[in-house]
Amino acid sequence: MSEMKYSEMQYVDRPVSRIFFGTASITSVPKQDRDALLDGILALGVNAIDLARVYMRAEDAIGAWMEKRGNRDQLVLLSKCAHPNFLGMKRLNEKAIRKDFQKSSESLHTDHIDIYLLHRDDPSVPVGDIIQIFNALHSEGKIGAFGASNWTHTRIAEANEYAYAHSLIPFTVSSPNYGLAEQIADPWGGGCVTVSGPSNMKAREWYAENGMPVIAYSSLGRGFFSGRLKSGAGREDAAKVLDGHAMKAYWCDGNLERLKRSEQLAAEKGCSVSQIAMAWIYAQPMNTFAVVSTSKPSRMQQNIDALNIPLSPQEVKWLDLEEE
Repeated sequence: MSEMKYSEMQYVDRPVSRIFFGTASITSVPKQDRDALLDGILALGVNAIDLARVYMRAEDAIGAWMEKRGNRDQLVLLSKCAHPNFLGMKRLNEKAIRKDFQKSSESLHTDHIDIYLLHRDDPSVPVGDIIQIFNALHSEGKIGAFGASNWTHTRIAEANEYAYAHSLIPFTVSSPNYGLAEQIADPWGGGCVTVSGPSNMKAREWYAENGMPVIAYSSLGRGFFSGRLKSGAGREDAAKVLDGHAMKAYWCDGNLERLKRSEQLAAEKGCSVSQIAMAWIYAQPMNTFAVVSTSKPSRMQQNIDALNIPLSPQEVKWLDLEEE
């Protein structure tokens, strides 16, 4: 069994595991099993936890566990704020950001969030205003690193240019969709951003050039590369395995071919399809981290093992249909 790998992140006080435990569905785990799952995940070395204010009571669940175990100082907490409300109204303003932080802080029983991200963008809001707000939160000791989820790299670059020009702290973290599965449609609507697929090569080049940590959500395509879906499956069978969001975002001929090639390579290397898809993420020139949800520590161990599965440059290109 492989051990977890870690990296340093600017403005984060402890090493960060290369895998973030995703909590969007943590409340679907029965309460009596939740603490054991979280204990097992941490025991494997996964110390980074991906949260958001809009994840149904996920912060309450993690906060209760941390308080019970007294392990806050072992963890790297990432949470997200300023998501549009249930009517789709945008909330990218200081009042909403501070309100969300206060609620997250109360739920998590902590006065400091290690990585704080905006959950969606609103291009009508000047980047300078946003940089000023986050610098204020940082100077107050409320947050460490900050950045954005579902922002384009050009908008992040614009925000950072403002920060550098005004001697302020820039965005140092980004969390877009990224994985072997090309996202062909926005799964939820409301401004999701992906850097997967051939059309987003410039974005990936920018991230590689800048070395900014990319915390990839839906890294296995919401189950597309879980191993439960087979490349020969028809649409009806696939819909029994994948939810509606995954079908909308990832069901296409190109991804089925990527899945077929992953199956072939997994058989050759004696590993699983999901491990091939995870290894592919870490074989990129970008500074990648992956958000992974699981209900069993044993499955998380498989993801950790994937960190050490070697893929040649030719295999990386072949999996993503860049070579025949």
